[in-house]
Amino acid sequence: MKIRNLSALTPFLAILGSVTALGLGTSLAKHTLFPVIGAEGTTALRVGFSALLMLALCRPWRWRLSGADSRAIACYGAALGAMNLCFYMSLRTIPFGVAVAIEFAGPLAVALVSSRRPLDFTWVMLALAGLALLLPLGHEPSTLDPVGMAYAGAAAVCWACYILFGKRVEHLPAAHSVSLGLAVAALVVVPIGLPGAGRALVDPWILGVGLCVAAISSALPIFLEMAALKRLSPQAFGVMISMEPAVAALLALGLLDEYLTPAQWLAVGLIVSASIGITVTLRRASSSSCANVGELGSNR
Repeated sequence: MKIRNLSALTPFLAILGSVTALGLGTSLAKHTLFPVIGAEGTTALRVGFSALLMLALCRPWRWRLSGADSRAIACYGAALGAMNLCFYMSLRTIPFGVAVAIEFAGPLAVALVSSRRPLDFTWVMLALAGLALLLPLGHEPSTLDPVGMAYAGAAAVCWACYILFGKRVEHLPAAHSVSLGLAVAALVVVPIGLPGAGRALVDPWILGVGLCVAAISSALPIFLEMAALKRLSPQAFGVMISMEPAVAALLALGLLDEYLTPAQWLAVGLIVSASIGITVTLRRASSSSCANVGELGSNR
């Protein structure tokens, strides 16, 4: 009985491990690499090494691509690269948990577009209320940097584009599309990150940390999520991944000393609730969008 119970818990533990690994990798990057090579250089290392790891592990050259698939992969990868860059740029000036919460507006919007039921507008209002607590919409000025929030908003748009382009290649093996998408993303961000990082990128210690960040926040979460998806419905998967903003905020509190105000904690909670709600209540016909609320989080 205990073995059976453990087996049932395995996919949920895999998702928790994926979200935690992503948070740990991002926290390590912000604490260790940002001060030395900046957000652009960190993105270049993280995405570049992630692409190399996934190419070596998945060997996508074993499959041939049609012209249409190649174009879709190019758009998919470009959106992924821009998403990573904008997200890391936002982390320079706003807390990790807040950046993730704002970024979740992208996949939430994609999921909500596919539904017209009145109940789903409840989740829209929850998400908007959470964002309103973060954005400087009232009389009191926001304590958050507007440039950082703008970058997080741009990352949300890129995440939405990434999901939409990802639908065009969902007929391909996941390892194939993800590894090639990361290769394209590297081609987008590495030329941007290399000039600013300068000679620090040839430091073996910096390269080693970059490789660790890529492994912890890309390769490990991707494989954990692939394993979980084999045994979870898209709805259950989406619910679990929807906890990412809260996990990110907790990890940032413990590892980066990033303290959120009560209003910011409430905002994160509202956005998490909206994500869970839309994941649970969307029609079966929208299940792929449900999964996409968080399915691609590990690629950030």
